[in-house]
Amino acid sequence: MRLTSDVELLEGLPVAYIRSLDMLVVSDLHLGYEGAMANKGTFIPKVNLRHILETLGNALNMTKAKKIMITGDIKNTFSDVITDELNELFDLADFLKKHNVETALVKTKHDNFVERYSERMRLKVYKDQAELGNYLFFHGDTEPEIGDKTSMMIMGHEHPTIGITGNSGKRERLRCFLYGEFNRVPLLVMPAMGYFSSGVEVNAIPASELLSPMFKRTEIDSMRAIAVGYGSTVDFGKVAELRKV
Repeated sequence: MRLTSDVELLEGLPVAYIRSLDMLVVSDLHLGYEGAMANKGTFIPKVNLRHILETLGNALNMTKAKKIMITGDIKNTFSDVITDELNELFDLADFLKKHNVETALVKTKHDNFVERYSERMRLKVYKDQAELGNYLFFHGDTEPEIGDKTSMMIMGHEHPTIGITGNSGKRERLRCFLYGEFNRVPLLVMPAMGYFSSGVEVNAIPASELLSPMFKRTEIDSMRAIAVGYGSTVDFGKVAELRKV
């Protein structure tokens, strides 16, 4: 789905592609999630890394992109880098090297200590935000500093989904992009890529309960929810209308 003349939302994937930068954009991978849960006594199947590599592989096949930007939360644990995270970080790095992809990360609280391994991973780490071309990349846990030439802001953090109730009464969550404006600058909120990062239903909770401080000062109901699932990317219209469904 073409969002602008330069930005495409890849069909059926939680991935954006910026043509002028030849760059994929993803967010919230939360590598090592299953290992972190196991350390707390909860054991779940290890599917997150496989899901991420399959998704990235599909995106690279579609675009032949040579760069990727991760807008935060490449890993899961705050206080350290656990063994599972480290192994999966290197697996991801090896996968991207094989595809000759330059990788960048906007560091968050989840990404502590990643710099230790950035040379081995060939990972460029930005603190707080990154400005590339006319695009401003940041995570969303804090507000960014917006430059005069910024044509679009791209963030993660929120893990947005929309909740849809079918005729059978079963409610389903679909991951979604959010697209609108903040301070009159276009803003794109990325869906989480992590398999277990199901997120919050933006059409079911008040803006005051959302994570990002951005949504304390912007009207989320005016943003478009563009859902990803079942191999398709579909514009469901404004959040305000979805609240009525």
